[in-house]
Amino acid sequence: MSKRGIFYISFFVLLTLGFYFVSSTLIPGFNKRSLEPISKVRDFKFTTQDGLPFTNKDVNGKVYVAEYFFTTCTGICSVMNTNMKKVYEKFSDNPDFLIVSHTCDPEKDTVGRLKLYADSMKVNIQKWIFVTGGKDSLYNMARLSYTIDDPANNLNSPEDDFLHTQFWALVNRQGDVVGIYDGLKQKEIKKLLKDIDKELSKTSNL
Repeated sequence: MSKRGIFYISFFVLLTLGFYFVSSTLIPGFNKRSLEPISKVRDFKFTTQDGLPFTNKDVNGKVYVAEYFFTTCTGICSVMNTNMKKVYEKFSDNPDFLIVSHTCDPEKDTVGRLKLYADSMKVNIQKWIFVTGGKDSLYNMARLSYTIDDPANNLNSPEDDFLHTQFWALVNRQGDVVGIYDGLKQKEIKKLLKDIDKELSKTSNL
């Protein structure tokens, strides 16, 4: 290739990069990926670690991350909640952000046990909320609202059914699930942090 050809190619590459840089700097939303809804969060009613009712009204207009865990877990839950604490620490001062941790084991995870667990995490329980409720209601939320577990896992016998998922759901201000993330992978958590920022930057139209 001639020197002139190399010059023109280099010129157009630099021109394209320059256009992208200027556009992403000056044009609002140019470089912001729009998160499309995956599913809609259905109405729910659970009980918090303080024994208080927790419903859709409590997340209305909020951006929140939903996860599932259980306090006696000796496997992935500890790693997940260590990772979730990074999310908490970044956004705990934002009044429009919440974390909602649902128990997978409501029979053992009573209100009192959830309170002890929340205290051990040393977090603001107005910002990171731990909830329990009926097993069917909790599991249906995971599978049908948050879509972080396969509905086919719902066995014929509720007693034999157990949900144990490492996935988290990001919910926007309108109650739409807009992202699913693996709570064990640092790359996914970094992506979640960016997506939370994007959702918080949007104003509520409620």
